[in-house]
Amino acid sequence: MEKHRIFDILREVENGKLRASEALAQLRLEPFEDLGYAKVDHHRSIRQGAAEVIYGAGKTPEQIDGIVAAMRRAGQKTILITRMAKEAAELVAKNHPLKYCELGSVGIAGEMHAKDGDGKIVIATGGTSDMPVAEEAALTAEALGNEVSRLYDVGVAGIHRLLSRLELIMDARVIVAIAGMEGALASVIGGMVDCPVIAVPTSVGYGASFGGVSALLSMLNSCASGVSVVNIDNGFGAGYLASMINHMGRL
Repeated sequence: MEKHRIFDILREVENGKLRASEALAQLRLEPFEDLGYAKVDHHRSIRQGAAEVIYGAGKTPEQIDGIVAAMRRAGQKTILITRMAKEAAELVAKNHPLKYCELGSVGIAGEMHAKDGDGKIVIATGGTSDMPVAEEAALTAEALGNEVSRLYDVGVAGIHRLLSRLELIMDARVIVAIAGMEGALASVIGGMVDCPVIAVPTSVGYGASFGGVSALLSMLNSCASGVSVVNIDNGFGAGYLASMINHMGRL
């Protein structure tokens, strides 16, 4: 059950349109639904403000489809699926409305959330090779109701590309900076703006990048203030955190 639905029920009780016993019956839905292979948390949005997200890696197409069906039965309008394989997307699309991005391995079942964030989230990447992680971040933020601007391939190897878009990054409420190799993009952006910067190290790079560990350590050691760091390739975590920042002060 979504948080706004809880408020609707409470307002109906307050206005005398719904009896307390009737409201209790509607709120008495189980907080989770046991499907055998998954326990779907229907009350996640009440506790955290956003519904449970389906992590697709390791799940069969049939399991993902079953979880989506359970969430839609419970009234969830927007369902985000990360690390979703093309085969799973093909099955889910047969049974539910689905927007699928193969590049970011992200599916959004149901309808897109209305944009209700306070400002704009900018997703910036060091290179084109970082785009799969960037699309996971961008689509996560969009599914959670944010306006997103994409700024791809603006890494420090050609810093003039970033400097040509200063107006865009200066206008952002929060910036997600995604880079592999030495991960310098987050520090550069962090030294230019007055908004939070969420750094995402990627596993892009040659041998000494150690699958993204070099970028991770560089970002953790950033001397720019206001830079936080999520795990390697964790576009979802960055997009989710950016959305939380962009919705601060809202119910």
